[in-house]
Amino acid sequence: MNRNGGTRFPATVGLLALVAGLSILFPLLSLVRGTPWASLAALASAPENLTAAALSLATASLACILSTVLGCALALVLARATGPLVAVLRALVLVPLVLPPVVSGLALLLAYGRQSLLSPLFETVGVQVVFTTSAVVLAQTFVSLPFVVLTLESAFRARGFAEERVAATLGARPMRVLHTVTLPRFAGPLLIAATLAFARSLGEFGATLTVAGSLAGTTRTLPLQIYLAREADLSHAVGLSILLVAFSLIVVSLAYARGPLNGEGEAR
Repeated sequence: MNRNGGTRFPATVGLLALVAGLSILFPLLSLVRGTPWASLAALASAPENLTAAALSLATASLACILSTVLGCALALVLARATGPLVAVLRALVLVPLVLPPVVSGLALLLAYGRQSLLSPLFETVGVQVVFTTSAVVLAQTFVSLPFVVLTLESAFRARGFAEERVAATLGARPMRVLHTVTLPRFAGPLLIAATLAFARSLGEFGATLTVAGSLAGTTRTLPLQIYLAREADLSHAVGLSILLVAFSLIVVSLAYARGPLNGEGEAR
C-alpha cells in the first residue's frame, strides 16, 4: 500500500521508474567520476572563471526577478481567464520550453538587433542591446519565464481564489488583495518558480551565445566559459561543470525542502 491508501504500483512501473532515475543519475555520476578533484580549487579560483561565475550569478539574479514578476502577473491572468484564445496564449507562452536554444537566440536577435522594429528607437536613444550584458539577461528571461508561468498557473488553478473573493467582498482593493492575500498564500509556489527561473537562467547557453556572443567580462557566462574550456582541456570543462551542477543542486534543494507545491511540506 502507498501512503495514500491505494494499491501498489505494477512492477513494470517500478522498473520504468528505476530506468528513469538511472537515466538522470548515471550521467551525473559519470561527471563526478571524471572530475579532476585535485585541481578543482585552482579551477574555481582562476580569474577568468571567477569573472564568468560572477557574471552568471548577476545576470541570472536579474533574469530571475524579471521572470518571477512578469510570470506571476501572466499566470494570474491565465488562471482566471476563459475562452479559446486563452489556450492559444498558453501554448505561445510555453513555446520557449521546446524551441532549440539557437532558435530562441535568433528570435531575440531579430527582436532587438539591427533588423528589429525597435532598432530606430534604440539608435535614437543610443542604446545597444545585442552583444551586451543586457542581451544576456533578455535571453535568460526568455527561456526561464515559461517555467514561472507553468508553475504558478498550475498552483493558482489547483487552489482557486476563494479567499481573494472573500477579501474583495469585504472591501479590500485589488492591490491590497494581491499583497495581503494572494502573494502570502502562494509563497511556496512563488519560491519554487523563482528557483526554477534562477537555475534555468544560470545554465542558459545557446540563446545567450547567439544574441550576446562570448565577450569576456561582458557576456561570457559560466556555461560559455565551460564550452570554451572544453575546446582546450576537457578536464577543465568537467571541473567547472561539476561546480555549476553542485551550485544548481543546492539552490533547487533549498527551495524544494519546504515542499513541492505549497511550501509547507505537503502537496495539495
